[in-house]
Amino acid sequence: MIPLSDESRRPAGFPVATAVIIVLNGLGFILELMNGDAFVTRWSVVPADIIAGRHWSTIMTSMFMHASWLHIIGNMIYLHAFAPEIEEAMKPARFIGFYLLGGMVAMVAQVAVDPSSTVPNLGASGAIAAVMGAFLVTYPGDRIRTLLFFGWFIRIAFVPAALLIGIWFLIQLLDLGTVADVQSGGVAYVAHIAGAAFGAVAARIFESQGQRHTMGREF
Repeated sequence: MIPLSDESRRPAGFPVATAVIIVLNGLGFILELMNGDAFVTRWSVVPADIIAGRHWSTIMTSMFMHASWLHIIGNMIYLHAFAPEIEEAMKPARFIGFYLLGGMVAMVAQVAVDPSSTVPNLGASGAIAAVMGAFLVTYPGDRIRTLLFFGWFIRIAFVPAALLIGIWFLIQLLDLGTVADVQSGGVAYVAHIAGAAFGAVAARIFESQGQRHTMGREF
């Protein structure tokens, strides 16, 4: 399943913060392509380095880097599908803070479960998982325009957000995530779970007061 957009509502304005995040991810990937493996390794999270007190800034920089074209395209599709509505609910400044904090919580959780690892970790999926967790508790009944694949057949369906995100979360629990590392292609599924949990818990804190009274409406 590939989510495309929320069909139940439309943001009142252009999602500036979401667009900025997408651009930054694109710029980060361009820098990776230009500077090679040494750049990727330096600015990705290496758990053993974090535990040793080195390169803490990579907890932030790693969430704007990706392991492949498929990795970044997939992540940006998910971000585009869920972020605009959450940005409107929180307002741009709060949304950026929420996104960055969610990504850092996700990466710290991944470091905590494998602290001795020397494998670089990178990707925006932990932060995007936080956005999805927030969407789940804020707009669970919204219909998400989704591409469904049945072998060679593809169709578009409108899937309730609670069902779509619930299935995605179950997949993470079965260790089938999308955050890759640069050496072995492993999966940082713990980052996904931690990010989604953070998003679900923190969503109400970051939402603006006015939005809390209108989030049940559909447009």
